[in-house]
Amino acid sequence: NPHRPFTPKELERREQLSDFLSKCSEDELIEEVLLALFRQLGFHRISDAGQQDKALEYGKDVWTRSTLPTQHVLYFGIQVKKGKLDAAGSSKGANSNVAEIHNQLLMMLGHEIFDPETSRKVLVDHAFIVAGGEITKQARNWLGEKLDATKRSQILFMDRDDILNLYVTSSLPLPPGAMPAPSPDVDDDIPF
Repeated sequence: NPHRPFTPKELERREQLSDFLSKCSEDELIEEVLLALFRQLGFHRISDAGQQDKALEYGKDVWTRSTLPTQHVLYFGIQVKKGKLDAAGSSKGANSNVAEIHNQLLMMLGHEIFDPETSRKVLVDHAFIVAGGEITKQARNWLGEKLDATKRSQILFMDRDDILNLYVTSSLPLPPGAMPAPSPDVDDDIPF
């Protein structure tokens, strides 16, 4: 349960991962944190949808699927932003404007993906908007107002706190860049 009180060790791991999220790139967030997290959460066929050729991603940084207990398959598109997602008039620094996300969402929900395991093209059932920073309430509201009811029901948000809580409670090892540097005054030599 990611909403329970954390142990001191989990709080330490959460802080180390938080520091890593503050300095990592968007690609590192995807490759070193999110791919492992989604695998651990039970998603499968996780495909990095276009990091080699950004022009072919059509709003999806990653796509994945999940099989329900009834054996029905749901497809998820994931749009990742490294920093804060807000409703400001324009993007500033590491912050992303929600209007950019709106355009990417429309592309994601309207563009088919090819699932090689079933040999057919399918549409994304749900879209995750993942931010390595905060997703402001204004950004969520603005996006909800711009999308019709059917598209609005397809959107799932995951911000920094969600990533940190899920990562720590799923007992995943920290990414290499989040590991604390060994203390130089510790003597690791065998004493003989």
